[in-house]
Amino acid sequence: MRVYYHTFGCKTNQYDTARLRQEVEARGALTIRDASRADVCVVNTCTVTNRADAEARRFLRRLRRMKPDARIIVMGCSAALRADEYGSMPEVETVVPGHDPMAVAEVVAGGTPRFVQLGLARTLDRVDQEPVGASILTRREGATRGWLKVQDGCDRRCSFCATRLARGASRSRPPERVIREASALAHHHPELVLTGVHIGHYGRDLNDRLSLSALLALLLDQVPDVRFRVGSIEATEVDDLLLELMVTSRGRVAPHLHMPLQSGADAVLRRMRRWHTREAYRVRALEIAGRLPRLGLGADVIAGFPGETERDHQETVRLVEELPYTYLHVFPFSPKDRTDAARLPHPVPQRVAGDRSRELRKLAQEKERRYRDSRSGQRAWVTLEAGGRMALTGDYLRVAASGAETADLARLHRGRLQGIGRDLYIQLDRSVPTEIDST
Repeated sequence: MRVYYHTFGCKTNQYDTARLRQEVEARGALTIRDASRADVCVVNTCTVTNRADAEARRFLRRLRRMKPDARIIVMGCSAALRADEYGSMPEVETVVPGHDPMAVAEVVAGGTPRFVQLGLARTLDRVDQEPVGASILTRREGATRGWLKVQDGCDRRCSFCATRLARGASRSRPPERVIREASALAHHHPELVLTGVHIGHYGRDLNDRLSLSALLALLLDQVPDVRFRVGSIEATEVDDLLLELMVTSRGRVAPHLHMPLQSGADAVLRRMRRWHTREAYRVRALEIAGRLPRLGLGADVIAGFPGETERDHQETVRLVEELPYTYLHVFPFSPKDRTDAARLPHPVPQRVAGDRSRELRKLAQEKERRYRDSRSGQRAWVTLEAGGRMALTGDYLRVAASGAETADLARLHRGRLQGIGRDLYIQLDRSVPTEIDST
């Protein structure tokens, strides 16, 4: 049996697909990259916006035209919230309303039911409670960096977010399972990225409460010779231990944080039901940057949220100007079905939201350019990507790689950054360092 996978969305979705692929291959199936040759096509959906739902439906129709006799199975976040819609599509054979790789693997192998009922709580607050790691992932095929999922779900109630509706309550993987998986992944990947839906809440639901930073300390101790990178985390959840590990680990914890901002105006943050204030975010971001000589700092920003005034927007602009961001992900607000934000009054015209997005992106691009220029001439540790043609630094700069023609992609490499701006590249050292250091 030949199986084709397509994944929409975030690292957590990508991790779930990797786990699924591993389970299906263990049952004797062959993974292929060409959908036109597949016996089974599995589509892992995303529901972050209504556009993401629509994109998944269009893709399913294209799949059916490309391969009329293939079995098509739909899973993931959008399937969790829109199971009936996908089930009514003639292109779709089976809908798995959730993310459990074991359940999907059984469907791929068996091929009988049209709907899979996982016995989940089907309320909008807690749609699914499937396991987040009954087995471990041993390798992320075709990738240099490995995803290490530490938790799933979210207990926050941001007014714009549908992911918590699709993923359910926050559930943490036991630390011993995370460590065992990290040890297996470290045989193939020189960098592991801690990922999940809300990783800052890691451990709160465990009998023996353990923070994300304490888990990271265990990983550093028990899984040597690999670099760890913290995935998206709230600024107010970067505790002192996590910051200390970043400062003292000599590069084993990547000097990079992605801390969602969403808005720099308190009035908008309240309507978003965010739990931090502008000032709390600003103070913590500056504290973090003050401890690290180099820091890749990113954030998500939503422009044109309902009720956002020009004054609110300019507060966001001023905060972005002040903080040492090296990149931003800026999105014009897009209403998402079933979220409270979709029902808020005073919508911002699309044109205005687009103009505000472009202003923020232009500002972010200039900050990124200046940061890249400042790194020229400095040394860096990198993972190699794209067959050795590209490299990723600890502080999250993606640059061209020189001297990597025969390099081992399964380990970190060191070199000197040269050039400026988009032409920044790294000249790799000829010698092979024996251990990671902070250069």
